[in-house]
Amino acid sequence: MKKLNLLLTALVVIVLFNCNTEEISNENLELNSDPNFRVQEFDKQFFREDSEESCIYLNLLAGQHHEAGQLTVDVVEEDIVITYATFEGWSINATHMSIGNCNEQAIPTTGSGNPKIGQFEHGTTHNEGVNEVVYHVNRQALNDLYCFAAHAVVTGPNGEETAWAEGIDFAGNSWAMYVEATQSECYFMLEK
Repeated sequence: MKKLNLLLTALVVIVLFNCNTEEISNENLELNSDPNFRVQEFDKQFFREDSEESCIYLNLLAGQHHEAGQLTVDVVEEDIVITYATFEGWSINATHMSIGNCNEQAIPTTGSGNPKIGQFEHGTTHNEGVNEVVYHVNRQALNDLYCFAAHAVVTGPNGEETAWAEGIDFAGNSWAMYVEATQSECYFMLEK
């Protein structure tokens, strides 16, 4: 038994001292191991001016009434690329994304129709000063018609606020919203 304990201890020591560590740059931070999903965060000193040329261009509303930034959707090769970007004076503390096929009711909701943000498939906190977060979703993981809810926690002139990509109201009594889109025509379908 002592030999087994000694062998296990030696194995743990070897594994611990032989592991390579790699510094992760804030410019290209991958935070999810799902092969159909990747996320990156950036601290940019400029605002993306070509955003209105994106397939989908939506306001990122904070505290229900403040335009804190924008959310864009682009189709790039095999990915649907969803970008949260804040305006000057705003930063992104956390993001939460639920995305899936609309007919499968992909976005988790309560019995009263409000979104369950804590059960969204993708979510992460971000470093201080981050003003752009990019989600990459493999197009083949979704049908042509897909839905997503893009939530964020942002900090602006009045402190921390909840933010949603502007879209269709959930059935519940919150101001949360979701988006319906198609890959084939790359346009936003809004039904209010």
